[in-house]
Amino acid sequence: METILYLAHTEADGSLGKPALEALSAAKSLGGTLVAGLIGENVSAAANQIASCGATKFLGVAGADFGPSRYATDAAAAEALAKTAGTTIIIAAGTMRFSRCLAGVAQRLGGRADTHVTNVSADGGKVTISRWYYRQRMEAAIQRTTRPWVILIDPGSQPAWTGAAGSATLETLAVTVPETARRTTVTGFRAPAADAQTIRPDAELLFVTGAGWTKKQADGQTHVPEAEKLIRDFLGLARASLGSSKSLVDLGGEGQAVLGFLSHLNQVGQTGSTPRHPKGLSTCCHGEEPHTVGWRFINERRAISLDPNCGWARGKADVLYVADAFVVIRKVNETLAVGKA
Repeated sequence: METILYLAHTEADGSLGKPALEALSAAKSLGGTLVAGLIGENVSAAANQIASCGATKFLGVAGADFGPSRYATDAAAAEALAKTAGTTIIIAAGTMRFSRCLAGVAQRLGGRADTHVTNVSADGGKVTISRWYYRQRMEAAIQRTTRPWVILIDPGSQPAWTGAAGSATLETLAVTVPETARRTTVTGFRAPAADAQTIRPDAELLFVTGAGWTKKQADGQTHVPEAEKLIRDFLGLARASLGSSKSLVDLGGEGQAVLGFLSHLNQVGQTGSTPRHPKGLSTCCHGEEPHTVGWRFINERRAISLDPNCGWARGKADVLYVADAFVVIRKVNETLAVGKA
């Protein structure tokens, strides 16, 4: 039977975030002996948050050195937790913090690591993971005999664990941090203002723009400033996350008018991101395969296009609105604004 170490780091307030709770669901689905390992400045609240998860033991590495995200201290903490737990499989969320250090931890332990895992299962005593390759076009099922096996779960791919809080018996490990491990320091955080933030992973809706927003409209003129205002207003009113087709974010390099708030970070598709929002709305995009491949994990897909024969109409969207996106979004914004008043 596998001994599974569920590994998590705390958020700034000492709690466990949604990605960590999703990883906990994945860890519990494997059965076996579950041990919880927590890293943070103070992990008591996090242990109590998941006290009813069924873990046989709660281990923690805590202190000021383990509050910030830093490779040296995170790797040392994770290594100590793994060795104490005697784990054969480590399940963790594929956050920026863990993605940076856990491959190194696997090397230290003589194990293997797999990232971007979207599913784990145990059948007949064999653990199998699933992940996508070739720009999300091919799904692979992988088994390994090497232990320990570090598995990083892609955020958004699992349901978040829910359970009653309680009072967990926490065993805190003492991990010595040499001065050389403190050379990297976190001096603060920089984040865009709320109204400038366009990428919102937890948003209910992904709003995707296509190159049609910058093309000539029915009057033979482009209306890029109006397009920018319509899109910004919609994002603010709907609290949606913004995506884009590759053709639109590439226009700047071709000397054409572009939406000033877009970058390749917003790109969705074969050469971009693969988001996992519950709903998606595409506008002014033809729904071609390289773009729509990034939509495979969107549960409900809708599109607005003037072309009734575009790719969205060929089974890639649940609903296609054959209409002018300028007119539709303008009307939607008016309706949303009334509701906010």
